[in-house]
Amino acid sequence: MSMAEDEGRNYPQGAASIELLIPINMYLEAGVHIGTHMCTQHMSRFIYKQKPEGPYVIDIRKTDERIKIAAKFLARYRPESVAAVSARQYGFTPVRKFAELTGAKAIVGRFIPGTFTNPRLKHYIEPEVLLVTDPRVDQQAIVEASKIGIPVVAIVSTDAKLSDIDLAIPANNKGRKSLALIYWLLTRQVLRERGVIDMKGELPVGPDAFETKVTVR
Repeated sequence: MSMAEDEGRNYPQGAASIELLIPINMYLEAGVHIGTHMCTQHMSRFIYKQKPEGPYVIDIRKTDERIKIAAKFLARYRPESVAAVSARQYGFTPVRKFAELTGAKAIVGRFIPGTFTNPRLKHYIEPEVLLVTDPRVDQQAIVEASKIGIPVVAIVSTDAKLSDIDLAIPANNKGRKSLALIYWLLTRQVLRERGVIDMKGELPVGPDAFETKVTVR
């Protein structure tokens, strides 16, 4: 029995009665539920359990629920007014693919100060909503979003503080496969909410297309 199957078997019976976006094992195999060894007061409501001497485990049901809410929220905005940000390397490909398929603006790597606040900069943009991969490393983008008064949607792990974050998606925001799956789901749900694809429709690519590839030397 795989670790994902074991986790799925041990999940509360109520999980089976909730219609998830994907089978729960897809979440578990991608490690979406794996948190850190720290849990802030802000994040305690999203925790399923803590493993003995291990990381906190995120409640996948709440992750799934928040992805649905976030997608519905993001779909209200003009595609080009959504800025998706990742300073974390494993978020580069997921963010770019999300932007490619939804029409959002992707900002990966170092976030240049003034991107949202200094019109004199050549890369200045005026987003209406911000989506960040990890508040800990995307802090500059969040600070500037707060200054210009736009909402922030963030993928947050168990060690996150939710200051200046309007909508939190509890999930593993450090893993390659986890970020790929989360952004794939967000992309699919945003396009469903916009009516670009049917509410049961699928993307032309799977989560693998959102995954950052590792170069073996």
